[in-house]
Amino acid sequence: MTSTSLQDSTGTAVPVPPVAKKIPTERTHHGETFVDNYEWLRDKESPEVVDHLRAENAYQEAVTAHQQPLREAIFQEIKGRTQETDLSVPHRKDGWWYFSRSAEGKEYGIHCRVKAQDTGDTVADWTPPAVEPGVEIPGEEILLDGNVEAEGKPFFSVGGTAVTVDGTLYAYAVDNSGDERFTLRIKDLRTGELLPDVIENIFYGVSFSPDGQRLFYTVVDDSWRPYQVKAHVLGTPVAEDTVVYQEDDAAMWLGFELSADRRHLVLGIGCSEYSETRLLRFDDPEQAVTTVISRNERVLYEAEPFLLDGVEKILLTHNRGAINSMVSLADPAELKKPLAEQTWQTVVDHSDDVRVNGAGVTATHLIVSIRKDTIERVQVMGLAGMGTTAQQAPVEPAFDEELYTAGVGGSDYEAPVIRLGYTSYFTPSRIYDFVLPTPEQPAGELLLRKESPVLGGYDGSDYVATREWATAGDGTRIPLSVLRHKAVKQDSTAAGLVYGYGSYEMSMDPGFGIARLSLLDRGVVFVIAHIRGGGELGRHWYEDGKKLTKKNTFTDFVDATDWLANSGWVDPARIAALGGSAGGLLMGAVANMAPEKYAAIVAQVPFVDPLTSILDPDLPLSALEWEEWGNPITDPQAYAYMKSYSPYENVREVAYPKIAAVTSFNDTRVLYVEPAKWVQELRNKTTGSEPIVMKIEMDGGHGGASGRYVQWRERAWDYAFIADALGATELLPGAGLKQD
Repeated sequence: MTSTSLQDSTGTAVPVPPVAKKIPTERTHHGETFVDNYEWLRDKESPEVVDHLRAENAYQEAVTAHQQPLREAIFQEIKGRTQETDLSVPHRKDGWWYFSRSAEGKEYGIHCRVKAQDTGDTVADWTPPAVEPGVEIPGEEILLDGNVEAEGKPFFSVGGTAVTVDGTLYAYAVDNSGDERFTLRIKDLRTGELLPDVIENIFYGVSFSPDGQRLFYTVVDDSWRPYQVKAHVLGTPVAEDTVVYQEDDAAMWLGFELSADRRHLVLGIGCSEYSETRLLRFDDPEQAVTTVISRNERVLYEAEPFLLDGVEKILLTHNRGAINSMVSLADPAELKKPLAEQTWQTVVDHSDDVRVNGAGVTATHLIVSIRKDTIERVQVMGLAGMGTTAQQAPVEPAFDEELYTAGVGGSDYEAPVIRLGYTSYFTPSRIYDFVLPTPEQPAGELLLRKESPVLGGYDGSDYVATREWATAGDGTRIPLSVLRHKAVKQDSTAAGLVYGYGSYEMSMDPGFGIARLSLLDRGVVFVIAHIRGGGELGRHWYEDGKKLTKKNTFTDFVDATDWLANSGWVDPARIAALGGSAGGLLMGAVANMAPEKYAAIVAQVPFVDPLTSILDPDLPLSALEWEEWGNPITDPQAYAYMKSYSPYENVREVAYPKIAAVTSFNDTRVLYVEPAKWVQELRNKTTGSEPIVMKIEMDGGHGGASGRYVQWRERAWDYAFIADALGATELLPGAGLKQD
């Protein structure tokens, strides 16, 4: 199955793609049989499968070899704009400031801390110390050096860290293969020694109990679903760890966190349609787990227990009679009654125009994350009078751009400030501290702590971002974010790229990206299509692009492409499409629906064989997907609908454009076998001559390889493939890296 070369009429060697043998496997459901010739490629232990994947890489390398100089140029542009020796803004937890450093030539971050001061001036005490790249602060301690931890390992990722309240113990979880199973170790920060406690095969999320005696962590089942929260008592055998809670419903996901005031362990159980919160009071001698609202009520909610004027309350962010969610306040005694008899106080009312994403508390304020007009925003209000007629009006930090993203980057219960992250398409990431409103300062105060430096002479005014609207076939208006270099003229000659996702109510929010500048500088008009299935326009926007309305996601993307083709900005023959994961499913679907509209399609870790995956509940995460796509095992209508758009099962005899499927051997979310099967079927059926390639990272997970330089090279590969296919390889006059 190795790839070989033929010669064309000029005697030039032409790479020949590897051909996988056909071993028919029958899959029968609801009276319909599908014959799958390539299911055998699922066996990743098979040397024959590994040889085939390596042959795919060899073919891809041969086909794209001429793009290497362009890849190198884009990589150098990313590198040249990135301040490689940098550090995060310190954040305070208890008596310490925590931050991370990056160093030039180093792949991974270095996690550090320095002691905090308490002077009695709270805002001053919560003002982070001035730190400089490459300059050590007196008293600085290194908690974890990722470069040391990663030495000699094929992959490195941290899945969670935690520090005891007294600051003496540091727990960290590391993955060295990319399969998102972590090994947890505990370091005594007084001595630098590791404790003998080592816990294998845990999932994301680690927390110490407030007294520092117990460590909580999550475990996944055989299908990679987090289903247990366990407690480890320090100094005892791991085999004796207790199960705090086990979730047996295969369609429900389990996670945990500590409440803001650290009096409770909060267990979150749920799917995309309903949920259940269970609470464990740390001071309860019985250590009983109590349920806030049963999942049987089919309410999608989050709960935060806290003290309001010394009285126990529960803050509920919920969709009970509120599709876009709202915020209410409940007494624990009310929650013991049948739901229909409970009385809750409204804090943030429901709105058809505002999506409430979440709410939390500090000792003095309520913090609410909302989405309005596609934009995520943060609002705060004092706790005094909350849920009564004396409730204070919300205060929203003001920003001056039309298209931006502002989110809570962290808050501490006792702090007089909350940390905000801010970015826009052409404003690099900023970190603010927002001083919470007081009677003396009712609007609060926004303090800029850092704007991520961008080197290479970057000037945001060289670029333009506008909000445009495409019209779907059913009349729905689809928001688009259209990004371009200001030198591009509206004369129908430029190249264009349409990017989309459109699943799980995930919003493609405005955000700065250094790598994207390399395409814009080559004259590519970059369109982000905020299609149905995402969350940009509220819960109904998501509901209109899932299950039996999923095809709206695909047709919206094609309609966005048509908008671009007719906009006067681009040559309709020079448009490419890009998407990853569920956005890779989108790529596969539009490739089948409208291959003639694209010069190239790049599908990253693409979910292109969804029916096979979701029909097998033993495969990773399959059961959790039923809420998104429907359950094709039990529902013939869901089966037929998914079959009608599954990319792998709908490849047809048509001229496909250049296609690149980019994947990872150890991905646990979208298995490599899906793109491996898909590219074989595409090559079988295409009537065109454009190459169809698969690039597989043999050491990576769902996010690709782990080091930052490796990730930059992966992004450069994707963008070079697109730019080459669009004939957009040359920089615009005056664009590109400049000397600072």
